[in-house]
Amino acid sequence: MFISNTKILIKIVTGASSGIGASTALLFSKLGAGLALTGRNAANLENIGKKCQEASGIKPVLLTGDLTNDEDTKKVFQGAVDGHGGKLDILVNNAGIIALGGIQKATLEQYDRLMNTNVRSMVHMTQLAVPYLIETKGNIVNVSSINGLRAFAGVLTYSISKHAIDAFTRCVALDLADKQVRVNCVNPGVTHTELHKRAGLNEQEYEAYLKRARFTHALGRYGEPHEVADCIAFLVSDQASFITGACIPVDGGRHALCPSSLSREEGGVSAMSQSVDV
Repeated sequence: MFISNTKILIKIVTGASSGIGASTALLFSKLGAGLALTGRNAANLENIGKKCQEASGIKPVLLTGDLTNDEDTKKVFQGAVDGHGGKLDILVNNAGIIALGGIQKATLEQYDRLMNTNVRSMVHMTQLAVPYLIETKGNIVNVSSINGLRAFAGVLTYSISKHAIDAFTRCVALDLADKQVRVNCVNPGVTHTELHKRAGLNEQEYEAYLKRARFTHALGRYGEPHEVADCIAFLVSDQASFITGACIPVDGGRHALCPSSLSREEGGVSAMSQSVDV
């Protein structure tokens, strides 16, 4: 779709050790991309790297580090571009975390942690990548959330961070438009990953949260990581050559629903806020 027979595009995918990042890496591999994958979980990253190599025959560059640490970010980025001859075509900013709690329970420490992980590290990685992307007329896809497009109770700091990512996407798209570097983001709805369990939901709570997706999403279900990866692959392709500054919902229609029309049992106020007392 977006890989020619004569040119191997070089891509960095952050947060590639699980979930949407892992699915994106695997899809890119199947399409013949040269990859640099970053993540904090070395064992998971190694496993995804092996699957990518099996799919494409091209061994990805694997780099572990904490992107909230500036020195780690610089080392990870330099290792990524050095591992592919100093070239970069596409950056997928996927690394991120979620935390539960509304205004009465979210702490300033939580706010700092979410903003540093989800926003500041993305800004830093993008700043490092821009000179290379200008040279190749490449593009960027940021992974945001439906929480960047709509307001939900019980996930204050996460929602603030995702609104910031959407604004960042639009601003950078305008900054780089004259350089022919496109910048877009995807806004997933509830997607079946480990993200929410890492935030504190136990198995029972998470299953109940997933079940509510049949009410909170117009298509009557939650999404899978590969469905978000498909949209990312489209956005980085030449088929999306006239799209920049866009925030595209990949959410089964959740952004179009009016939550107030649902009962509380169906997630009318916020499915997340009912899942666990935080």
